[in-house]
Amino acid sequence: QVQVVESGGGLVQAGGSLRLSCAASGRTFSSYTMGWFRQAPGKEHEFVAAISWSGGRTYIADSVKGRFTISRDNAKNTVYLQMNSLKPEDTAVYYCAARRGTSATLIEEYDYWGQGTQVTVSS
Repeated sequence: QVQVVESGGGLVQAGGSLRLSCAASGRTFSSYTMGWFRQAPGKEHEFVAAISWSGGRTYIADSVKGRFTISRDNAKNTVYLQMNSLKPEDTAVYYCAARRGTSATLIEEYDYWGQGTQVTVSS
């Protein structure tokens, strides 16, 4: 079992940057695919990015491609979401999630979830 805790959210102006972190517990972190999702007010959860257990493969949603990158440090049991050129439409609660197996983009494919961290982008 894996427990994940997000951090790094906050208020930023449009065009700014934030880096979210997701710290995971458990000695088998390196065997988990990790993903980021977000949920804006009144909207459903949206896939943002995923990274394979080794970090060798990443998947980025079209809505953030070219602006967001995902990475992981298995020695630190941490996955990161670097967000650049932020837009007001990026405002949402961002969630970190973990799953065994190959990378996935569907929310129902992930087994473990954090509590989320709020990102607010002002115009």
